[in-house]
Amino acid sequence: MRTRSTNTRRLRPRTLVGAVAVVALAALSLQGCAVVNGSGDDPNTLRVMMGADTTYPKERKQWQRETAAEFKRTTGADIQWETYSSAQEELTAIQTSVISGQGPDVYAIGTTFTPTAYATGAFVEMGTEEWDAIGGKDQFDPASFGISGPSESKQIGIPFASRPFVMAVNTELLAKAGIKEMPTTWDELTADAEATTGDGRHGMAIAYADGFDPWKFVWGMAQNAGNTIVDGSTAEIDSEAVANAYRTYFDWVTKDGVVDPAAIGWNNAQALAQFTDGKAAFFPMTTTTAINSFEGTKVDGKYEFALLPTVPPGATSRPSDGIEAASILSGDNWVVADYGTKQDLSFDFIEQLSAPEAQLEYYELFGNLPTNVDAAARLAADNPQLEPIIDAGRLSKPTAFTGAWSDIQLALVDVVVQSIPSLKSGEVTDDELRKRLGAAQRDAQATLDRQKNGGL
Repeated sequence: MRTRSTNTRRLRPRTLVGAVAVVALAALSLQGCAVVNGSGDDPNTLRVMMGADTTYPKERKQWQRETAAEFKRTTGADIQWETYSSAQEELTAIQTSVISGQGPDVYAIGTTFTPTAYATGAFVEMGTEEWDAIGGKDQFDPASFGISGPSESKQIGIPFASRPFVMAVNTELLAKAGIKEMPTTWDELTADAEATTGDGRHGMAIAYADGFDPWKFVWGMAQNAGNTIVDGSTAEIDSEAVANAYRTYFDWVTKDGVVDPAAIGWNNAQALAQFTDGKAAFFPMTTTTAINSFEGTKVDGKYEFALLPTVPPGATSRPSDGIEAASILSGDNWVVADYGTKQDLSFDFIEQLSAPEAQLEYYELFGNLPTNVDAAARLAADNPQLEPIIDAGRLSKPTAFTGAWSDIQLALVDVVVQSIPSLKSGEVTDDELRKRLGAAQRDAQATLDRQKNGGL
């Protein structure tokens, strides 16, 4: 059995800025349920926090049991698993740990949350010693480091899983509608969705009430139009490109009629269920994680993947300043708490899950693409149908690397949350949208200003 001291590395000094405390305490007052009572200072129990898996809960429990058993065998230590179920809980958990100086030892966080984690100064900055402790930096695909830190020499994010976003397409429904080519513009997607709507089926499966999906549509369409949401320290939410993105997204269910009205209250798993039941032609904003869900369903053998459109709404070609962003740079990073005393165990855990076999097993269970180079090469060779997803990974663009991003992301989602009642009534008016974008702009800019002035 391999054993190590619980912490042989020097803890880096860090400074907690007052603004961080203010934000964290406010988050605590709103989201106290996100704080998980844990193992305290038990030196032989590693606390690991991950997002809750509502799509594959049984597989998640199986993976956790097997991972913990292997970790116990090699280190003699136990694992305590903790979860967050929304972007808000993810943010709150990070903020709470910063203030208290205690919490999970390892987090699996979405790539878009890595800038926020970096801004706290509460997570280990990876140097040569740290990379060696998990088996070496060169085992990972270089593209997976796109949002691990502000520069190549300042990184906290250790790539764990890659999830570029694509569309799943029901090829049978497209063939019946006479559609022979995949849409490459957002307007073409809308037209193809209209052509495949009818007889109890809808052109698209969308989840308007999902806590993660809505902002990705808006971000992608805006990027294609040349709007990056954040330009340096300036928010760009209250703009025509972003308004057009929301309008397109809302019109699918209110004006175009290509989305089931029930989807206004759906999460991603419910949209997935509609697609697997053969009742939707396009399932946009999905990843390889859906593959296992397709097996044995009405779409098994009748679907394929395609790139999301990269030409903005209202255009037939991408403008000169438009960005060919087929997906956000998406996936999960491990980050190791710098406030804890179990960094060696944390690196043992990450080393275990970075190995090729462990990464391939994770893909088989959940569909997340490996970040380990050897594992990814083996997977691509054995699964040529993954080519569009690999292309999406190549065309992925990172969100802005700023500690303010998590709040900006939540502001983008909140525009949809506030619009749910209007969607149910059949229309989000231009005035309503303009006011909500103005509020999101102010919130985003305030967060950027706090971050610029030394806060989170």
